Amino acid sequence: MAVVGILSDTHGFLPDRAYMALGGCDYIIHAGDICDRTVLRDLRSIPGVREVFAVLGNNDREGEYGPEVGRFSKPVIEGVRFLVAHYPDDVRIRPAGSSAVPPGEPVPDICIHGHTHVPSLLMGREAAPAKYVLCPGSVKRPRGGSSASVAFVEVEAGRIVDVRIRPLSGARG
Repeated sequence: MAVVGILSDTHGFLPDRAYMALGGCDYIIHAGDICDRTVLRDLRSIPGVREVFAVLGNNDREGEYGPEVGRFSKPVIEGVRFLVAHYPDDVRIRPAGSSAVPPGEPVPDICIHGHTHVPSLLMGREAAPAKYVLCPGSVKRPRGGSSASVAFVEVEAGRIVDVRIRPLSGARG
């Protein structure tokens, strides 16, 4: 089994409580608005993290973090297909398709976005055709009365075992 830690909207700063919460993760996904390359460096330094996947947000510049960080990321972890983008509309797959998922490409199991700064988890019909649509909220600037938060997805042998959003000690940014 692999644990995937998910965060978004760090806006140039990775709080210690977020760094600590992500300890024990095998992989990390950052859903944009990184705003400083040290954030990715710090995420990669968490003991046990094998790989960090990230996408650009509206406050990031193309090329700022290297060629591997673009508008979309499509990691496959333990056989589970992820689609990551910063904007919520970019991970919504409609009957006519989407700019992220060309015709004939398998539908992702879980779609992840940032941008709203409000944690949310959609599943079932609300997430279709994916199984889940997840926004981890923001670790620095939560909105809508939410606390700073991160999310976790546990995957194993092609299936999603658990999906949860975790407030960071009731913090408000």
